[in-house]
Amino acid sequence: MNIPLFKIGFLPVTFIDILDITVISFLIYHLYKLLRGTRGAQMMVGLVIILLFSSIAPVFQLKGITWIFEKLSTIWLVAFVILFQPEIRRLLIFIGQSRIVRFFVQVTGSKVIDEVIKATVELRDKGYGALIVLVRETGLRAIIENGVKIQAEVTAPLILSIFNPRSPLHDGAVIIQNDIIEAARCILPISQELQDDPNFGTRHKAAMTLSEESDSMVIVVSEERGIISVAINGKLQTSLGAEELKRLLEAGYRYGNTTIK
Repeated sequence: MNIPLFKIGFLPVTFIDILDITVISFLIYHLYKLLRGTRGAQMMVGLVIILLFSSIAPVFQLKGITWIFEKLSTIWLVAFVILFQPEIRRLLIFIGQSRIVRFFVQVTGSKVIDEVIKATVELRDKGYGALIVLVRETGLRAIIENGVKIQAEVTAPLILSIFNPRSPLHDGAVIIQNDIIEAARCILPISQELQDDPNFGTRHKAAMTLSEESDSMVIVVSEERGIISVAINGKLQTSLGAEELKRLLEAGYRYGNTTIK
C-alpha cells in the first residue's frame, strides 16, 4: 500500500497518497457546492482572510495582533463548527445519502418522509393544492435560486403553512434537498408535449416534466379532485393513500429505487 507508484520530482507518490487526495478533493468540492451562493460562502471568505492575516502578522512583527490570534487559536475549531453548522450538517447528510454509503449501510426510514406524508395527507384533507419536490442525485440549483429560499427543517406544520391559500408562498413548488426545505414558490418547467394535454392539470404536468428531466420525485396534491399523486421518471401514479405514498417515498427517496407502477 505504501510502495511508491511513481515520483513527482523527488516526492514519491503511493496509493495511500492518491486515496488521501481523492477523499479531500471530494469533500472540498461538495463543500464548495453547498456553500456557493449562500451566506456560508461569505463567512468562509471572511474566515480565510482572517487566517491569512494571522499568518502574515508574525512576519511584520505585529506583536499585539499575533498575541490575540494565538489566544484565539484554541477556539477556531469550535467557532468553525458554530458558524458553519448548517453547511456541515448538509455535507454529512449528503455523504450519508451517497450511493457508496447506501451500498454498505442499509438506511432506515427518515423523519423527513414521515413529516412529508403527514403534511401531504393533511393538505388533501383540507383541500389545499400542493407540489412537493424531493431531490435525489440530480441537483435543481436553477429552480431553487428562482424561488424563495427557506433552508429549514422539514416539518408538517411548515409545509401546511406554505401551501395555505392565504400564504404568499403557496403558488409553485416546495423543494426538499438533503433533508431540508431549500426553497418555496419555485416555478417548475412544463414540457411542450404536455402543454395542451387536457388530461392533466398544471401541477401534474409540471411534476411529470420535472421527474422526466431529473431523478427527482414529485408529490402532487390536487385541490380540485382531492387526490395524492407521485411522479417518477415522467410517469404518474395517482390516488395514493398514506401507506402507498410511504412505500414509494421510502423506495425512491431513501433507497434510490426509480421504478413506478
